[in-house]
Amino acid sequence: MTNLHTASLHTTALVVFCFFFALVTVAGFWAARWRRPKAGMASLEEWGLAGRSFGTWITWFLIGGDLYTAYTVIAVPAALYGAGANGFFAVPYAVIAYPYMMVVLPRLWTVCHRHGYITFADFVGGRYGNRWLTVAIAVTGILALMPYIALQLVGMKVVIAALGVTGELPLAAAFVILAAYTYSSGLRAPAVIAIVKDFMLYAMVLAALVILPYKLGGYARVFELANTALQTHKASIYIRPDQYLGYSTLAIGSAIALMLYPHTATAVLSAQSSNVVRRNAAMLPAYSFLLGLIALLGYVALAAGIQTKETSAVVPMLFLKMFPEWFAGFCLAAIAVGALVPAAIMSIAASNLFTRNLWGAFLKKKMLPAEESAMAKIVSLVVKFGALVFVLRLPAPYAIEMQLLGGIWIGQIFPSVVMGVFTRWFNPWALLIGWAAGMASGTGMAMSMGLKSSVYPLHVWSFLGGGTYAMYAAVPALILNLTVAAGLTVVFRALKLGAGTDSTDASAYVG
Repeated sequence: MTNLHTASLHTTALVVFCFFFALVTVAGFWAARWRRPKAGMASLEEWGLAGRSFGTWITWFLIGGDLYTAYTVIAVPAALYGAGANGFFAVPYAVIAYPYMMVVLPRLWTVCHRHGYITFADFVGGRYGNRWLTVAIAVTGILALMPYIALQLVGMKVVIAALGVTGELPLAAAFVILAAYTYSSGLRAPAVIAIVKDFMLYAMVLAALVILPYKLGGYARVFELANTALQTHKASIYIRPDQYLGYSTLAIGSAIALMLYPHTATAVLSAQSSNVVRRNAAMLPAYSFLLGLIALLGYVALAAGIQTKETSAVVPMLFLKMFPEWFAGFCLAAIAVGALVPAAIMSIAASNLFTRNLWGAFLKKKMLPAEESAMAKIVSLVVKFGALVFVLRLPAPYAIEMQLLGGIWIGQIFPSVVMGVFTRWFNPWALLIGWAAGMASGTGMAMSMGLKSSVYPLHVWSFLGGGTYAMYAAVPALILNLTVAAGLTVVFRALKLGAGTDSTDASAYVG
């Protein structure tokens, strides 16, 4: 059984890895000069959204780099390696997400652009005129982002350990560099790096999915060997009937959450028009194809005889075993670069939320653009180093378990954000109470599972009988959230209580 902590030093792979990491570092600092406005970046609009200037292709690379992270490359194959076909839920949820993106996000972009909104919490504040609901949306976004940022470090930590480099210094150095060029370049840095990252990632995956199955005797042989290996721990390359509901609700709930994460909002709102967002919704399924290929690496690792208790180490170990060291170094560099892009965007998104919707919400006077930008830069540093300390001081499973909660939490802002795009019927106080009910119930379900799984055995009773249904905890939590919000809206409307004010322009919703 292989242990990453005792891996020998892979010198050639390490040299290639360092070369590409240095290349990306140069690109990150150069981005501060790319499309730099004459007035500089002393505003949240410029530093945090790059002046809303990105066209179709830059936005495509940015959103793709945002959604398909280092941890995606590590975790999705690891899920198939350990649990079989159930791990494939990541592919259909991406397919569901893009039509949803086509319908919702162009309208949101139009409203946010017209009113200068930087975050979805800004939109909720304008739509409902309720400060506490705005704060709830911002807090949820930051809570959901923190473990997500930490997971990017987990992915990089696994890669560095696979190369045979020990100690905390290399990971800390990598994120000091990340913090430096994000501070100076803002969103422009991950936009430039995302282009490099995507070319590297496609080269890695296509090579792996052509060369490795050929070495192992073809795909039929890969699936045969993978299924045999999975059956030793009661898993399979097929989904069992008792997994159908859990699988489908994971896909649906994850699709709902994907477009609500603050880093998605940051990438989308940096586009130069609502048509750019629409075109990206049509083009982004190319990443779903890539995701399906990445997932297959879990089966390839089983067929290649990779054995480890640390499933997150599967992909690095596979590359180091099956590829020449120089190309393994290139592949591991692609994964590490895949951590830098989302970590940068996520830290920017978190700092935007804190500056605009937490600090700004309780400040007596409106902050000047330069003051907002200066604070956001400092908060982005705090967020990154907080995540670094979290990863270095706590075992990786804590970050993974917290991410399960993050996915459940972020889904609870769906009624306020997504439904708010189409209707102003809901009462803001009802939405706030519904949010609290969804957060509490979703957290309770995850905690009752020991944070080991997000699929909860829900016991349903009715006068016709009852049953137990295993489903993604975010879905019943969201159903409760919507039920409470709708019910209380009817009551509050009848009593004419707390309707709030809508300061958004109704004509914007045609976008």
